[in-house]
Amino acid sequence: MTSETAPSDTASVLDELAWRGQIHHCTDLDGLREHLAQPRALYCGFDPTADSLTIGNLVPIMMLRRFKRAGHRPVVIVGGATGRIGDPSGKDAERSLMTDELVEKNIAAQTRIYQRLLGDDVEIIDNYDWFRTMSFLDALREIGKHFSVNEMIRRDAVKNRLEREEQGISFTEFSYMLLQAYDFLHLFREKGVSIQCAGADQWGNIVSGCDLIRRVGEESFGLVAPLLTKSDGGKFGKTESGAIWLSENRTSPYAFYQFWLNADDGDVVKYLTVFTELTETERDALLAEHAAAPHQRAAQKRLSEDVTRLVHGEEGLSRALQATEALFSGDVSGLDASTLAEAFGGVPSSEHALASLEGEGVLLVDLLPDTSVAASKREAREFLGNSAVSVNGAKVDASYALTRGDLLHGTTILLRRGKKKWHVTRWV
Repeated sequence: MTSETAPSDTASVLDELAWRGQIHHCTDLDGLREHLAQPRALYCGFDPTADSLTIGNLVPIMMLRRFKRAGHRPVVIVGGATGRIGDPSGKDAERSLMTDELVEKNIAAQTRIYQRLLGDDVEIIDNYDWFRTMSFLDALREIGKHFSVNEMIRRDAVKNRLEREEQGISFTEFSYMLLQAYDFLHLFREKGVSIQCAGADQWGNIVSGCDLIRRVGEESFGLVAPLLTKSDGGKFGKTESGAIWLSENRTSPYAFYQFWLNADDGDVVKYLTVFTELTETERDALLAEHAAAPHQRAAQKRLSEDVTRLVHGEEGLSRALQATEALFSGDVSGLDASTLAEAFGGVPSSEHALASLEGEGVLLVDLLPDTSVAASKREAREFLGNSAVSVNGAKVDASYALTRGDLLHGTTILLRRGKKKWHVTRWV
């Protein structure tokens, strides 16, 4: 860590968050700056609604990383209790309730992500630990008496649902903000946690927690980052195939790398600012280099490398780079099985009988019309005659027949027309 990267004092983390555009709302910004003159504990909560997290969750995690680097103590709350209820924030309809077994499974999977991104020493706490022993009467007396229903229904998460006549909101989800508010109070009392941070969609819940702590005579702070959107107005982190996840069983390191590499120029400044550890000086120098030769995509390359390394480590980045180079060059014969699967996971594919590769094999001119490489045998002859078709990266002609010797890892043969038209044949 360079001296330029490390904040010079514990309060300067707010200056860093400010130039990174990560302060959307704060309950008392001046008070928080004074509060941060000495090391503090802060937390962010995540509900275990899946066995991974998305890159949207990476926004508050990066906030926790920056506070930690400035000398503060981050705490992660895994919502074993709140996850069993369901947060209505940003949702158009009621969530389906999860089983206890699924909640525990998701918590275990998510824990590995927090430790990878925030360090093995990060404190991770399940709020089910204190809610499991709290009776309904205790909750009404300890929490409910401090909240006005009139105020609760004015919260955006509740109001938006109430305005949809066909949806409405159950008492279960209506009560979610009470549970999150009590989380903050419990952590304040038991762990000395005085700050809660999150994305902007959690602002109402955070304010409820600060209000509850204030009602018992104490002071706390809430800080939220803006929700990221793409320059074209689309949802951040969404692709045609769905969300971009932080675990490789959901999104491979190659697909993860490609998401950032394909970022529009209009988005790359924001992404570099939020998701990398580049200083403002380093970022601006990179953007100047990019502006001088935008076709080289220097900003996207640095972005994709830094974020992939952060989330998947050096090994994951190496695999992503190897797969990317193989697709570009066509030299795929040296890829291991897992990298091959990553690189060609979204490519058109077809299945064929393994037995047909015996003996003289399968003439490529006969096979191509059954793939996305050629629409007819006439096209197949034309492409092969023009040396436009390759098998596993090697150009072939119209007389070429596929045999078992062409199989990669015993199952796959890769066909390509030109530089970009790939097709995966799987032999079973």
